[in-house]
Amino acid sequence: MDEPLPQLDKLFDYRIPEDMASQVRPGCRVKVRFGRRKVSGYVIALKPATDFTGKLLWLSELVSPEPVLSPEIARLARAVADRYAGTLADVLRLAVPERRVRVESEQRGETLAVAAPTPDHWKRYIAGEAFLRALRENKSPKAVWNALPGEDWPARLAEAAAATAASGRGAVLVVPDQDDLDRLDAALEAVLGPDRHVTLSAQLGPTKRYRSFLKAARGEVRIVAGTRAASLAPVADLGLVAIWDDGDESHVDRHAPYPHAREVLLTRAGLANAACLVGGYGRTPQAQLLVETEWAVSITAPRDEIRSAAPRIVPVGDESDLERDPSGGTARLPTVAWEAARAALAKDQPVLVQVPRRGYVPAVSCQRCRTRAACPNCSGPLRLMGARRAPVCGWCGTVAEDFRCAECGSNRVRAVIIGAERTAEELAQAFPDTAVVESTGLNRLESAPKGAAVVVATPGVEPPAPGGYGAVLLLDTWALLTRAELTASEEALRRWMNAVALARPGGTAVVVADGGLPVVQALIRWDPAWFARLELGERSELGFPPVMKFAALTGPNGEAEKIAANLPSALGAEVIGPIPVDEHTERVLLRVRRRDGAALASVLAKATAERSSAKAEPVRIRIDPREIA
Repeated sequence: MDEPLPQLDKLFDYRIPEDMASQVRPGCRVKVRFGRRKVSGYVIALKPATDFTGKLLWLSELVSPEPVLSPEIARLARAVADRYAGTLADVLRLAVPERRVRVESEQRGETLAVAAPTPDHWKRYIAGEAFLRALRENKSPKAVWNALPGEDWPARLAEAAAATAASGRGAVLVVPDQDDLDRLDAALEAVLGPDRHVTLSAQLGPTKRYRSFLKAARGEVRIVAGTRAASLAPVADLGLVAIWDDGDESHVDRHAPYPHAREVLLTRAGLANAACLVGGYGRTPQAQLLVETEWAVSITAPRDEIRSAAPRIVPVGDESDLERDPSGGTARLPTVAWEAARAALAKDQPVLVQVPRRGYVPAVSCQRCRTRAACPNCSGPLRLMGARRAPVCGWCGTVAEDFRCAECGSNRVRAVIIGAERTAEELAQAFPDTAVVESTGLNRLESAPKGAAVVVATPGVEPPAPGGYGAVLLLDTWALLTRAELTASEEALRRWMNAVALARPGGTAVVVADGGLPVVQALIRWDPAWFARLELGERSELGFPPVMKFAALTGPNGEAEKIAANLPSALGAEVIGPIPVDEHTERVLLRVRRRDGAALASVLAKATAERSSAKAEPVRIRIDPREIA
């Protein structure tokens, strides 16, 4: 039943009226009487008898005979709910889109054949051709793939899907956002041909999304591509699941039980005995763990292929750089970066400048004593919205016309963090005859201008350039590296590699960071697997994810502690906290061995159901929280 109450997270038996018997089938939508209300639900299975000893109620209404919940997705949804201490109803809301009656009456199409692709491009990778051949031969290989700089990754995913479809099986491909999906959609159209795949994403709108969903559920197409919700798409005879850039936080669903698309696909591959491909320019410790446990093989390129495809990657800030340029350690844009940009522009090639933050000056401090500038109204952080404008509070929007430092009384401020808008303004002054454009989350460019131009972009929205960028400059790297998060270095490398991958072979990438840092070394050598091994080893010693299993309990003061105090001692759970979130809310972290993760989720789900029955204050539970601080 479509009920959010955790104590109702189980199956219920109902009798089928004779006039519905010929139309009711597993997976169709119905309405049933529960208490004094009618609630929606799905038929999971038909049985000739029941073990229930009480009086059975009748099905109230057959909403639609269309089977929208396949047995495979029902099993998968149950497994995902159990893994994340959630309910089946919550997962099914993510899996099955809202019904559109008119779409169900549309004429069905035929399943079109797909030709097997050539493995030429996959030959560049060690084990790449073997992976594609295994898909064509109806096998189920598992692999973690690190793409070369400049790789047309949508085309490679499309070829993997085509090889799977040529063997008569289906494929599910998941990407972080709509822009990535648009690129993958075009690649699938080119490789497979028309009407052989569908896309699923929230931006399609309810009607188009339901139409695509039904085409997959009815078996009219074998290949589904989409954002995170597509990981639960109904594809018959599943042969391949694939995810691109699994470290992107967009893969984590914002709704309970907060599943990660990578974990959903890994679970699905295990249940369906399907092939799995985890791809990206970088590599997460979670993906590295798949390789080290021999669940998956590593697909990487040999060094000569990397050298021919990668741009020249130059760090700044080490001793040799300081000898040549004494100001390089403090300059935001050192001499080597200026030279790389000028050289690219002189060749009529575009330049990409990545900055971590959007806006003009997102944070300011006192010019005299360097104390962080705070709002006089709510103590929130002040920022500048433009040149010669008064500071504005980032929380309440108060304009601090008469700002005075609380420590020294000065009325002058200085920039702590430079945003994309201010960076673009500075570069426009430095290169007056060159077009300077911005690409941010609020104003994302689809592609870079042709010819000599400077593109200032925030991470994740860097537009591709025709032929690649002549130079890529990574500024304010400290802002990524010094974040108080477990994934700070991992996330920094992922964002840098995604930007550098847009450079053309023979171009230059400048990272304004010390070349002695391991994360910078991994970028210079284009060796994310080495850094992932290093990161995984350090987390193993410290007992951090993914080696250990974590759960975060967030709720009113004292409530999360009550759940933690009642955990079975056999779990051996380590309780960390409580950690104050605000005046009325606290957070408790639970750490157990990885093999006890399923048991912990089961205990937490049971505790949630008991608290819901007792009408206690709700406590939000997140398994594998992205933030553990």
